Amino acid sequence: MNIGVLGADERAREVAAACVRAGERVRLYDSEATAVMDSIDTVERRLGDDGIEATDCLEATTGVDAAVADVDVVIDTTHSDAAALQDWFAELEGDLDDDILVASAVPAVSVTRAAAGLRLPERAVGFRFHQPPEPFVEVVLAEQTGAVAADRASQFAESVAGDWITVRDTPGNVSVRLALALEVVAIRMVDEGVADVTAVDTAFKQLYQGEIGPLERADRLGLAERHDALQSLAGRLGPRFEPPPLLTALVEAGKTGLDAGEGFYVWEDETPQHSALTDPTATDEHHRDLVG
Repeated sequence: MNIGVLGADERAREVAAACVRAGERVRLYDSEATAVMDSIDTVERRLGDDGIEATDCLEATTGVDAAVADVDVVIDTTHSDAAALQDWFAELEGDLDDDILVASAVPAVSVTRAAAGLRLPERAVGFRFHQPPEPFVEVVLAEQTGAVAADRASQFAESVAGDWITVRDTPGNVSVRLALALEVVAIRMVDEGVADVTAVDTAFKQLYQGEIGPLERADRLGLAERHDALQSLAGRLGPRFEPPPLLTALVEAGKTGLDAGEGFYVWEDETPQHSALTDPTATDEHHRDLVG
């Protein structure tokens, strides 16, 4: 199967890696040559660490026409605004055969709204990719998704993931609501001085056998993205998803996680080195002073 992945951010890398691991061929697109080649290098390095040779299954392009030529599935990883994605889908459709699936991998976007821009909205679906500890995919069905597209989307999910589920197109879907709810609780505990960043993540990993803790995960996904996702859910689901003050302070200070080199952790070579915030159990200095 040939997959066109539109984007070169961390989400695009995760999608590309999951597809290549499953033996699919991936064409990664970004308009900036440096960005797309950096992403190719990152994916190849990560797969290489697992003993997977990705060179023959992964290619880069800066041309959107080339990105979607002869593919079976097109997955956008960058548009978080439904109106913008609707326009993007409509623009892409002129280059797509009628049987190609058009998908969004961005958690906050409404696939139903985005599909309204398509001549064939029944081809639209959503995919939510998750890695720990085994690949897991949510297949998001828009209101317009047809039976054929739903079946093909399920087949795709089964091919790239150890497990998968089908969900309706609702705010946040299953995984995002669960993940963000956990991150909010973890951030609030740090903000209230209950425990250090590493202590909160360690407790989660020990108690729930997770590969990474919620604060490290937030850093990896990008704190600005997590902040935006929380604001979006809060507007639709209520104040329980309001971004905690500490998260807002970090984003405003430009300390947005892995991409910036610092967030809840200090990062080096994609590895968290230590907490970026003062341990409230070791000093009286309030940790928020570090993000002001």
